[in-house]
Amino acid sequence: MSETRTERDTMGEMQVPADALYGASTARAVENFPVANRPLTPAVIHAFGHLKAACAQANKDLGKLDAKLADVIIAAADEVAQGKHDAHFPVDVYQTGSGTSTNMNANEVIASLANEKLGLGATTKAEGGVHPNDHVNMGQSSNDTFPAAMHIAGALSLSRSLKPALSYLEQALNEKESAWDNVLKTGRTHLMDATPIRMGQVFGGYAAQIRYVHRAIDEGIEVVLDSMPIGGTAVGTGINTHPEFAAKVCDALKQRTELEFVESSNHPAAQAAKDVFVYAHSHLKTTSASLSKIANDIRHLGSGPRCGIGELNLPAIQPGSSIMPGKVNPVICESVMQVCCRVIGNDTTVTTSALGGVGSIFELNVAMPVMIEAFLESVTLLANVCNVFVDKLLNDLEVNEERCGELLDASLMTITALAPEVGYERCAQLAKQAHKEGKTIKQLVGELELMPPERLEELMNYDAMTRPSA
Repeated sequence: MSETRTERDTMGEMQVPADALYGASTARAVENFPVANRPLTPAVIHAFGHLKAACAQANKDLGKLDAKLADVIIAAADEVAQGKHDAHFPVDVYQTGSGTSTNMNANEVIASLANEKLGLGATTKAEGGVHPNDHVNMGQSSNDTFPAAMHIAGALSLSRSLKPALSYLEQALNEKESAWDNVLKTGRTHLMDATPIRMGQVFGGYAAQIRYVHRAIDEGIEVVLDSMPIGGTAVGTGINTHPEFAAKVCDALKQRTELEFVESSNHPAAQAAKDVFVYAHSHLKTTSASLSKIANDIRHLGSGPRCGIGELNLPAIQPGSSIMPGKVNPVICESVMQVCCRVIGNDTTVTTSALGGVGSIFELNVAMPVMIEAFLESVTLLANVCNVFVDKLLNDLEVNEERCGELLDASLMTITALAPEVGYERCAQLAKQAHKEGKTIKQLVGELELMPPERLEELMNYDAMTRPSA
């Protein structure tokens, strides 16, 4: 049996693993919530490290917290922010909806580390030392610290993880747009043959989709930064905190993260509602819609190699079948699309968690842990899969110009270029006749001598069909 030590909180004694940095409150939470059997994502814990350090700095600057105690709290919180003590944050994802257990977990771990730095031993409470509630949690409540940590974790993950991945993906698509600008192919609408398009235009369209969602992600980050709930304490009124506390915490966070956190203009709303995360995650859902379209198009354009469209050659990165030798599948596209499914599911979780009567009830949202877990999972999945999409597929993706030309010659919809001179109804008849006789449009119209050969050549210029003309 592993060794334990006795810790106390307001409800009495608890046995805690001897080497644990946390105390009785955390131990109770571990005992009470054996649900997912996994803790919150480390990004939330690291955000708490940044937040607790910023709060200690603010209280020190305001003369509320002894400088010696503040300094060791900041040093301890820095270690938490750096991920050095993740193993000491065991509280389950599906815990109290306000995140009180995780806030107390942070308070206790930081107090233990701070007391150790003071030479008092790694204990959550020591005479003359740092107390988890009185000092680490000074001027705070779980009701404003957990949502504040959500904002920190959300903004950091969006700006440092997803934005660079989207830029990487957009650049790769732009490179294909330029490289394949002169490759002509048949367009498709309703899954049916349509007028010609350049492969560069196709990939330029994909790049534009990513460019649009990139802008949307910027808007999401801005909203998350502009509504920090810290300073509202219990119900948004700021009881037991200094009126300048929140602004000073935001200033300290700016120094730590280089992100422009701003105190919420309305603390009751910041704590009672989580519309900001619904809004920000909606852009992650939009990103998924864009990625899904791009990945699906590419896997279909690369279908074959002999019996499909085959206009693209996807890189072969692994065997595609345990029974069919030589088979290669569009596995990266499938990975991307599965991520999109998950993110869209997470959007439902985030939205439901913010609903009145579910998460947002009176002066507090009580579904915050699952909300931020779903939100951060979406960011991580999207960022990772964007990088994989580029590294494992787009970088080695090739265009099959011969196949593009073959299908374009066979297309009946090139007849569209003749409609202004021949007429819509006559062209429809010609398309049907060409299909029935197994001829190309150019071949049939030439045989019927409907126009001079040089005029036919001019109108049947595929490249010209992809560019507007007067």
